[in-house]
Amino acid sequence: MRASQFTPTVLVADDDPDDRLMIREAFEECVIGCRLCFVKDGVELMEHLRTTCDPTDASSKPFPNLILLDLNMPLKDGRQTLKEIKSNPDFRAIPTVILTTSQNEDDIAVCYDQGANSYIIKPASYSDLLGIADTLRQYWMDTVTLPIKPERHDQNRP
Repeated sequence: MRASQFTPTVLVADDDPDDRLMIREAFEECVIGCRLCFVKDGVELMEHLRTTCDPTDASSKPFPNLILLDLNMPLKDGRQTLKEIKSNPDFRAIPTVILTTSQNEDDIAVCYDQGANSYIIKPASYSDLLGIADTLRQYWMDTVTLPIKPERHDQNRP
Protein backbone atom coordinates (compact mmCIF):
# COMPACT_ATOMS: atom_id res chain seq x y z
CA MET A 1 0.00 0.00 0.00
CA ARG A 2 1.46 3.40 -0.98
CA ALA A 3 1.88 6.19 1.56
CA SER A 4 -0.44 8.45 -0.40
CA GLN A 5 -3.28 5.98 0.26
CA PHE A 6 -2.96 5.72 4.06
CA THR A 7 -1.50 7.25 7.18
CA PRO A 8 1.64 5.28 8.02
CA THR A 9 2.26 3.99 11.53
CA VAL A 10 5.80 3.59 12.82
CA LEU A 11 6.40 1.46 15.90
CA VAL A 12 9.57 2.53 17.72
CA ALA A 13 11.19 0.25 20.30
CA ASP A 14 13.73 2.17 22.37
CA ASP A 15 14.25 2.27 26.13
CA ASP A 16 16.07 5.62 26.22
CA PRO A 17 13.64 8.49 26.94
CA ASP A 18 15.95 11.09 25.34
CA ASP A 19 16.23 9.03 22.15
CA ARG A 20 12.44 8.56 22.07
CA LEU A 21 11.93 12.33 22.41
CA MET A 22 14.43 13.11 19.64
CA ILE A 23 12.89 10.48 17.34
CA ARG A 24 9.41 11.87 18.02
CA GLU A 25 10.50 15.43 17.26
CA ALA A 26 12.42 14.42 14.11
CA PHE A 27 9.47 12.45 12.74
CA GLU A 28 7.00 15.21 13.60
CA GLU A 29 9.19 17.60 11.63
CA CYS A 30 9.97 15.35 8.64
CA VAL A 31 7.10 12.88 8.36
CA ILE A 32 3.90 14.90 8.54
CA GLY A 33 0.82 12.83 9.42
CA CYS A 34 2.75 9.76 10.55
CA ARG A 35 1.47 7.95 13.65
CA LEU A 36 4.26 7.07 16.07
CA CYS A 37 3.85 4.37 18.69
CA PHE A 38 6.59 3.86 21.29
CA VAL A 39 7.49 0.82 23.37
CA LYS A 40 10.40 0.46 25.79
CA ASP A 41 11.52 -3.11 25.14
CA GLY A 42 10.99 -6.22 23.09
CA VAL A 43 8.35 -7.60 25.43
CA GLU A 44 6.17 -4.51 24.93
CA LEU A 45 6.83 -4.58 21.19
CA MET A 46 5.66 -8.18 20.81
CA GLU A 47 2.58 -7.47 22.95
CA HIS A 48 1.81 -4.46 20.75
CA LEU A 49 2.09 -6.60 17.61
CA ARG A 50 -0.14 -9.32 19.06
CA THR A 51 -2.88 -6.79 19.85
CA THR A 52 -2.71 -5.25 16.36
CA CYS A 53 -3.34 -8.60 14.75
CA ASP A 54 -6.31 -9.63 16.86
CA PRO A 55 -9.52 -8.62 15.04
CA THR A 56 -11.58 -9.62 18.11
CA ASP A 57 -9.75 -7.17 20.39
CA ALA A 58 -11.56 -3.84 20.67
CA SER A 59 -8.43 -2.20 22.09
CA SER A 60 -6.48 -3.10 18.97
CA LYS A 61 -3.67 -0.64 18.22
CA PRO A 62 -2.77 0.70 14.76
CA PHE A 63 -0.89 -1.86 12.69
CA PRO A 64 2.73 -0.73 12.20
CA ASN A 65 3.88 -0.27 8.64
CA LEU A 66 7.47 0.09 9.83
CA ILE A 67 9.35 -0.91 12.98
CA LEU A 68 12.37 1.00 14.27
CA LEU A 69 14.17 -1.33 16.66
CA ASP A 70 16.96 -0.51 19.10
CA LEU A 71 19.23 -3.43 19.98
CA ASN A 72 20.18 -2.65 23.57
CA MET A 73 16.99 -2.75 25.62
CA PRO A 74 16.02 -4.47 28.88
CA LEU A 75 13.84 -7.59 29.28
CA LYS A 76 14.06 -8.64 25.62
CA ASP A 77 16.72 -6.95 23.53
CA GLY A 78 16.43 -6.02 19.88
CA ARG A 79 18.32 -9.10 18.65
CA GLN A 80 15.88 -11.46 20.37
CA THR A 81 12.92 -9.34 19.28
CA LEU A 82 14.04 -9.23 15.64
CA LYS A 83 14.38 -13.00 15.61
CA GLU A 84 10.88 -13.36 17.07
CA ILE A 85 9.33 -10.88 14.60
CA LYS A 86 10.90 -12.48 11.55
CA SER A 87 10.06 -16.05 12.64
CA ASN A 88 6.37 -15.23 13.11
CA PRO A 89 4.26 -15.45 9.91
CA ASP A 90 1.91 -12.76 11.28
CA PHE A 91 4.71 -10.19 11.58
CA ARG A 92 7.62 -11.15 9.31
CA ALA A 93 6.50 -8.92 6.42
CA ILE A 94 6.65 -5.76 8.55
CA PRO A 95 9.74 -3.82 7.46
CA THR A 96 12.08 -3.73 10.44
CA VAL A 97 14.89 -1.19 10.58
CA ILE A 98 17.53 -1.45 13.28
CA LEU A 99 18.24 2.00 14.76
CA THR A 100 20.98 1.58 17.34
CA THR A 101 24.26 2.88 18.70
CA SER A 102 25.97 -0.47 18.11
CA GLN A 103 28.61 -0.40 15.39
CA ASN A 104 29.62 -3.98 16.17
CA GLU A 105 30.17 -5.96 12.95
CA ASP A 106 28.71 -9.10 14.56
CA ASP A 107 25.50 -7.22 15.46
CA ILE A 108 25.23 -5.93 11.90
CA ALA A 109 25.75 -9.39 10.39
CA VAL A 110 23.37 -11.11 12.82
CA CYS A 111 20.62 -8.55 12.25
CA TYR A 112 20.75 -8.89 8.48
CA ASP A 113 20.95 -12.67 8.81
CA GLN A 114 17.79 -12.61 10.96
CA GLY A 115 15.87 -10.53 8.42
CA ALA A 116 16.47 -6.87 9.29
CA ASN A 117 15.55 -4.68 6.33
CA SER A 118 18.13 -2.00 7.20
CA TYR A 119 20.69 -1.24 9.89
CA ILE A 120 21.19 2.41 10.85
CA ILE A 121 23.61 3.67 13.48
CA LYS A 122 22.03 6.40 15.62
CA PRO A 123 23.54 9.75 14.75
CA ALA A 124 25.32 11.99 17.24
CA SER A 125 23.40 15.13 16.26
CA TYR A 126 19.76 16.06 15.97
CA SER A 127 20.32 17.48 12.47
CA ASP A 128 21.66 14.09 11.36
CA LEU A 129 18.63 12.41 12.92
CA LEU A 130 16.42 14.74 10.87
CA GLY A 131 18.22 13.50 7.77
CA ILE A 132 17.59 9.88 8.76
CA ALA A 133 13.90 10.56 9.45
CA ASP A 134 13.58 12.24 6.05
CA THR A 135 15.38 9.36 4.33
CA LEU A 136 13.12 6.83 6.06
CA ARG A 137 10.08 8.83 4.94
CA GLN A 138 11.29 9.05 1.36
CA TYR A 139 12.08 5.37 1.07
CA TRP A 140 9.64 3.52 3.34
CA MET A 141 6.63 5.82 2.92
CA ASP A 142 6.98 7.48 -0.48
CA THR A 143 8.80 4.88 -2.57
CA VAL A 144 8.07 1.32 -1.51
CA THR A 145 4.76 -0.46 -1.26
CA LEU A 146 4.12 -1.49 2.35
CA PRO A 147 2.05 -4.44 3.55
CA ILE A 148 -1.44 -3.82 4.83
CA LYS A 149 -2.50 -5.38 8.13
CA PRO A 150 -2.07 -9.13 7.58
CA GLU A 151 -4.53 -11.85 8.34
CA ARG A 152 -3.53 -13.99 11.28
CA HIS A 153 -1.96 -17.29 10.41
CA ASP A 154 -3.56 -19.04 13.41
CA GLN A 155 -4.50 -22.53 12.25
CA ASN A 156 -7.09 -22.86 15.03
CA ARG A 157 -9.15 -19.89 13.91
CA PRO A 158 -12.31 -20.53 11.90
